[in-house]
Amino acid sequence: MSIKLIVLMAALVFLVGLAYSLFRPLPNIPPPAAFTCLEIKDGVFIPTDSLPQPQNIYGMGLTYRQHLVETAAEYDPGALPPIFKKKQHTVTGNGSKVKFPAAEDLIAAAGELEAEVAEKLSADFKNLSPLLDYEVELGFVLLEAISEKDLLDESFVPQLGFFIANDLSARSVGLLGEGTDIRYEYWGVSKSFPGFLPLSEKIWIPDSPTSNSIPCIRIETYVNGKVRQSQTTDNMIFTPLEMLRFIHQKYSDTPLRKGDMVLTGTPGGVAISTPKALVRLSNLLGFGRYKKLSAKLGGDQSSFLKVGDVVEVRGEGFDGVSVEIVF
Repeated sequence: MSIKLIVLMAALVFLVGLAYSLFRPLPNIPPPAAFTCLEIKDGVFIPTDSLPQPQNIYGMGLTYRQHLVETAAEYDPGALPPIFKKKQHTVTGNGSKVKFPAAEDLIAAAGELEAEVAEKLSADFKNLSPLLDYEVELGFVLLEAISEKDLLDESFVPQLGFFIANDLSARSVGLLGEGTDIRYEYWGVSKSFPGFLPLSEKIWIPDSPTSNSIPCIRIETYVNGKVRQSQTTDNMIFTPLEMLRFIHQKYSDTPLRKGDMVLTGTPGGVAISTPKALVRLSNLLGFGRYKKLSAKLGGDQSSFLKVGDVVEVRGEGFDGVSVEIVF
């Protein structure tokens, strides 16, 4: 066998291996959780502002199969899912105007976690764009405090009220957590600008909840009247009770109080969707967080929200929640 043929065969084997590495299916993608589906007619609505201001607002990430796939996220069944906190000043309502974060706001937010990152951004990313994204979500509020003992009880039925929310996100800040131990803290900061949590005006309380029940409804996002997201909530991979257990595991020193809110995650269709092959290639090439940020900023930004856009989230049986993005 000639040396040229050996080299060609070796190159072919390498290319086949590389292609498989880049395009192989995502492993361990879980099925939806086993829910008891509730209908909106089997419950009552109360005004959202009739409940106390939440002391804590928790967010769950990567809880829909479609969203896992579109973000090329590796799912580890033995690890906690992404969990973060949003600040209280993010809460707003229907008809609000939400400020498009300026570069200095984004840099200052990153500096809350790492001062040296803010210095790097000020030097090399002076005109940083937020890469502003939308996320329709089913949320729930605790109608009573929940103890560790409650969470250990397999028959425990949490008393919850459900609402619709838009978990707005400055993806450029979130990307700065890539490859760090505080990745999900960056997610929280990226989602904590003023007005970044428009909520429905009403909360729905089921008449007869169970330990694994949710309102099985379609939730949607519209940007300037065009649908971007549309999925039913029974495609989530965790129940509310499972989410509460995860939250307690991560924030074991923080009691789960009446009025606390949990955002259960978003389905597919967000603006930051990235082909898994590109994600894997960037990891294979050893791209750090700044190179990944540069690549995303240099790509197509047409799906991200701009000043003047009107974004509305809807849930069957709930009023829509619409906000305008402004300077």
